[in-house]
Amino acid sequence: MEVKTLQRHIVTLATLKETGAPVISCYLNLERGPSACQDVLSERVQTLRKSLGEPERIQLDAAFRPIETYLRSRPASDALGLALFSRAGEQPFFLALEFRVPLPTWISVNHTPSIYHLVEIKDNYDRYVILFATEERARILGINLGSITQEVWKSRPELRRRIGHEWTREHYQDHRRERTKQFIREQIRIADQLMSAGGYGHLILAGPARLTAAVRQALPKHLVARLVDIVSATAADRLSDIVAATLQPFLEHEESESLAMVDQLLKQIHTHGLAVAGTHSSLAALCAGQVDVLVLARDYAPGEGWSCLACGLTVSEAKSVAACPRCQSGQLRQFDIKEEMVRRAEQLGCGIEVVDHSDLLMQLGGVGCLLRYADPAYYREKAA
Repeated sequence: MEVKTLQRHIVTLATLKETGAPVISCYLNLERGPSACQDVLSERVQTLRKSLGEPERIQLDAAFRPIETYLRSRPASDALGLALFSRAGEQPFFLALEFRVPLPTWISVNHTPSIYHLVEIKDNYDRYVILFATEERARILGINLGSITQEVWKSRPELRRRIGHEWTREHYQDHRRERTKQFIREQIRIADQLMSAGGYGHLILAGPARLTAAVRQALPKHLVARLVDIVSATAADRLSDIVAATLQPFLEHEESESLAMVDQLLKQIHTHGLAVAGTHSSLAALCAGQVDVLVLARDYAPGEGWSCLACGLTVSEAKSVAACPRCQSGQLRQFDIKEEMVRRAEQLGCGIEVVDHSDLLMQLGGVGCLLRYADPAYYREKAA
């Protein structure tokens, strides 16, 4: 699956219209095989059934049946993570997504799909290109969500047969060095074209140390700026092993970019710029449509809030109320604040940055937003 495809699915889930029927969001880790998840899934569903009244239990059972059918009938694959979303009722919905990177085993029932784990995987496993070069050939791979989705093959022409016939060994060696330079330049050109056409933001080199050093030296400045790492590999290595070897350095690079986003957030806050921090201010900015980038810690766990279905008032606290204090309506909806934030961010089309660990971000409450524009009250305050 490509990132663009995943993004389309996330938007579909984020904009799914609520009905009276519950949505099951089921994330499964398949690293130990599908059967290892069955007991956890069954136990979790039984726990959820006990927490619901009779009408909701009937709807839950109806929504769970397509998940059971899918798990029984899906063919064997190399997927390491599986995400399933199901709703029964008058407007049934079902979506199954498989990934070659792991997901946590996590099952919930709510009015809307829980999309945080999809957003996290999209942020962590962005698209990048591997230029894998050996003495005799090169492979240029487009990597999406941890799997190869594009491949360009370029073999070198055979020169050795000409020794002793047309060329001396010295002539051959001189020509071989020049052909190597041409070969490297050609691979860089192809990789550059693939990155530009496919929207790939990062590059990783793989191959023998001598050859990757030559490729690194020949890279133009704009590709050097996108270079994430250099991985040692040989012609005997499997492509799957080479891709796996690039994932960890790429994730580390992604985390460094996340920390840079935290630094940008702090700079804006320190200068009274276009940024807010903390649960209340961040949720308010999302509700107002001001947010450009939502920055949140992976461990951020703010709990529940509620909103009024009649007037749209949204409150970032779990305090139970019988009626909306603004319009007195009793049509209230509880939600998980973290899920609500990423759902609204996806509806706005703004960026989402998930930070693995940042003490500074946690000191701000675990969440913040870079804004597209300031609250109008800010401009009135400056003009006063």
